[in-house]
Amino acid sequence: MTGFLTTHVLDTARGLPAAGLKITLYRLTDNQREELAQHVTNADGRTDVPILPQDKFATGHYELLFCAGDYLRATGQAGPDPLFLDEVPIRFGINDPDSHYHVPLLLSPFGFSTYRGS
Repeated sequence: MTGFLTTHVLDTARGLPAAGLKITLYRLTDNQREELAQHVTNADGRTDVPILPQDKFATGHYELLFCAGDYLRATGQAGPDPLFLDEVPIRFGINDPDSHYHVPLLLSPFGFSTYRGS
């Protein structure tokens, strides 16, 4: 297998990479979540290494959990509790063990989007 998984987070409200945002990766199997990795985004809004490197890459179902609320609070964008967005889960499947999967998050205090990037 030569595939791997990367992500990055862009703060669309500020027009900047989202630095310091915690991300947890889970493998989903039979309604169970197994934590595989935790990372924090760097100044470019990316993780320093692939969130799921080649040696651990496998087909299956996954979830990236973005700690958006903590980031929004740290950047002064949160507003009063309860936040509209706090934890943002993105569930996706990997079916090609030799591909690069890139799952970015575009984030603002009141909305988000994602796509399969390159």
